[in-house]
Amino acid sequence: MILAVIIIYLALVLSIGILSHKFFQKTGEDYFVASRNISWFMLLMSLFGTHMTAFSILGASREAYHRGIGVFALMASSSAIVVPCVFLFIGTRLWQIGKRFGYITQVQYFRDRWESHRLGLLLFIVLVLLLIPYLLIGVMGGGGTLSTITEGTIPQWLGGLLICAVVLCYVTYSGMRGTAWVNTFQTLVFMTLGGIAFVIIMKRMGGFSGALSKVDTSLLMQSNHIKPLELLTYTCIPLSVGMFPHIFSHCLTAKDVSTFRYPIILYPICIAIVWIPSVLLGILGNVDFLGLKGPEVNTVLIEMIRQYAPGILSGFLAAGVFAAIMSSLDSQSLSLGSMFTHDIIRPYLRKRGQDQMSEKQQVQVGRLFVICILCITYIISLIAAPSIFKLAIWSFTGFAGLFPIVVAALFWKRSTKHGVLASIISVILLWLYFFLNNWKIPGYTVGGTGIMPVAVIILVSSLTLITVSLLTKPPSSETIERFFTN
Repeated sequence: MILAVIIIYLALVLSIGILSHKFFQKTGEDYFVASRNISWFMLLMSLFGTHMTAFSILGASREAYHRGIGVFALMASSSAIVVPCVFLFIGTRLWQIGKRFGYITQVQYFRDRWESHRLGLLLFIVLVLLLIPYLLIGVMGGGGTLSTITEGTIPQWLGGLLICAVVLCYVTYSGMRGTAWVNTFQTLVFMTLGGIAFVIIMKRMGGFSGALSKVDTSLLMQSNHIKPLELLTYTCIPLSVGMFPHIFSHCLTAKDVSTFRYPIILYPICIAIVWIPSVLLGILGNVDFLGLKGPEVNTVLIEMIRQYAPGILSGFLAAGVFAAIMSSLDSQSLSLGSMFTHDIIRPYLRKRGQDQMSEKQQVQVGRLFVICILCITYIISLIAAPSIFKLAIWSFTGFAGLFPIVVAALFWKRSTKHGVLASIISVILLWLYFFLNNWKIPGYTVGGTGIMPVAVIILVSSLTLITVSLLTKPPSSETIERFFTN
């Protein structure tokens, strides 16, 4: 019965994606950014659903299982403040520039802003490498969910394959419009079913107070598991949203700049609706599933659902988890297809003096790269078994380290391509250094102080960009006038 519910849900998702194809205008702009005609509600659902992924559902529960209530403060509370600010000051400006110059990807903008094709190529490579771990979160989370909820009837490899196949079908067929439609539906699903799961489990555990009374009190006290400096520097992590390729793509789909108004206002409410149940259920997992270790902790939320909401209800709640996972995986894979088409293939053809790609060719190339990247991600997911939360944090850390670049592009005329290149290189080197230290020392923080590596990376990245830019030749006056004159 559970499996039947999930299959029906996946079929429904696929149907919505295919149905949206009826509105496809057969142009590259429509395939990649839905002709820039998305309403405020669909923009809110797309941005939020794309941002949340399995990280906020499975990852948050896993981390809360070990570290308690403070996990909400680490990411949810800071995201509720930082992310809307990024949309307000960065997203709206990127939409205006994208609309004005016809940009489809952020690399197009940065390449023209600093007059450097090499910069564009390096940034493309870095963004792809950072996004693959984020894609892995979805594939691993989906496979693990299906395997757990069916008690191993569907192995994890088959669950991951099923997720990839469904996403692949509607993304390659319907592009951004299909992605936005499906994201809207799936975001509503996982927000609604997440709340239902929380209420049912609380009721069957003896009520909210009764359930919490069974938990180790240390998990309900932030100071016992999270250092103050760690909490403070975690606020840097949500800055990553300013450099996510898939978030950039969704920002470009807005009908006009006023479309951002309600997404900015309502975003914190959406975060609370999703994160509060996820964190609390992760903590309550210690009541019935004490002693979980390693990758098995990734599915503590699913174990809770299966324990307290068996049968067909369990299938519905698992579908909600699937919704959160797929609402990110589709946008991420499509953004990579868009980047490959517009940042690699088209510049290469222009360099060789060939004619521009036709609209049909743009769509075909984008589809082929989406297929390739999903296949690669799926293969990697078969051999990787890290924590979903930590995998996401390291992906976010890299993107957050690049945040000074978009700030400089929009607000600092004197920034140069050499400064940006040096900044990117500093992010790469520091990311690798801290990642290797974390590999050796679980729970690693800078010098054991509690300071998260992301704070150091952002600081060094910013200082490097400023210093090198001041020592090198600024962009031409024509470029400055082009991007800073309305």
